[in-house]
Amino acid sequence: MKTIQLAVAAVLVLSVPAFAQHTLAPQNTFNESSLYQHQYAQSHSSGGGVQKAIPSHGPKAYTGTPHAAEPGRNYSDKAGHPNIPHVDGKTWVGHDTGRGDANYHLDHPFAHGRFTGGFGPGHIWHLGGGGPGSFWFKGWFWRVAAFDVGFCDGWLWDSDEIVIYPDPDHDGWYLAYNVRLGTYVHVEYMGS
Repeated sequence: MKTIQLAVAAVLVLSVPAFAQHTLAPQNTFNESSLYQHQYAQSHSSGGGVQKAIPSHGPKAYTGTPHAAEPGRNYSDKAGHPNIPHVDGKTWVGHDTGRGDANYHLDHPFAHGRFTGGFGPGHIWHLGGGGPGSFWFKGWFWRVAAFDVGFCDGWLWDSDEIVIYPDPDHDGWYLAYNVRLGTYVHVEYMGS
């Protein structure tokens, strides 16, 4: 009888770590993402200012006079905001260089195919590892644009949550929005 009790106790003790590793984070469904956005808006501050919610959509195609994307540009649109591209309400600060920006030119846009995993706040992706040169989530691989590498210094490549948006101005690029920081970078889909 003691052997059976010890076996049951051992199974219970060994199963505790499995339950402790269970994540309560949303798993890319619209309803859970909406709940997460609500909780996030109430408890987080990002980008130096309060990020009310994950952006409902990406930026619109830029139609004004393009702003040159030069090294050392100041992206801090308000006191306390970060000096890197970020989202302030509905404004994608820094996404104003226009279609002709050589920093985001690709000779072969979408060379590895188009990403079809889902865009916007209904699809929050958990980074699985890597770094700016190559990172992944859910078996999809990406790279950060060379010009944007300095903008993702604070990213946690094995745990941050990101949201992907199509880039309307730069063929072959997407925008990866970092939920924790409220910032974004241009990324290229490298396939699965």
